[in-house]
Amino acid sequence: RGKHMNISDIQVMYDYNQWANRIILGKAAQVTSEQFNQPTNFPWKNLRGTLLHTMNAENIWRLICQTGQRPNQRLGETQPFETLDSIRLVWQEEANAMQNYLASLNNTPMDTLIRYTRPDGVYERVLWHCLYHMINHGMQHRSECAAMLTDFGYSPGDIDFTHFLNQRAGIE
Repeated sequence: RGKHMNISDIQVMYDYNQWANRIILGKAAQVTSEQFNQPTNFPWKNLRGTLLHTMNAENIWRLICQTGQRPNQRLGETQPFETLDSIRLVWQEEANAMQNYLASLNNTPMDTLIRYTRPDGVYERVLWHCLYHMINHGMQHRSECAAMLTDFGYSPGDIDFTHFLNQRAGIE
């Protein structure tokens, strides 16, 4: 094996990302609509906002990697996403699109440069850095969701990578 990131490494990390998202969304399904929208001290205001932000980021980074373009509007700007079910439905579509995209990368070098434009300029990133960022970004915000859910009495428990690997291996 070479010393560089490859698509199978990215796929394992993305599988983890999806596993952790499912746990958080499963616990979020137990909160009341008041708790779902209750103001918190976290940057995205509440559980709804944090989930929506995380889903938006996955969509944006997939499109950047796949097309080199950021969408003109975030998903939250195209529809209201007032319920968890509305977020879950679109997030599953996004997860399917990401799986299809990752499957298309079999022969793509992970150090391919991705160029994209933001209002403040043109950026270049290495493909695997973008994909890893999306997963790491999700972990930050899932952790915030986990704290909110725990405060509401619905702790998601362990959502760390090693726990995922143990479950995947049938150890836990």
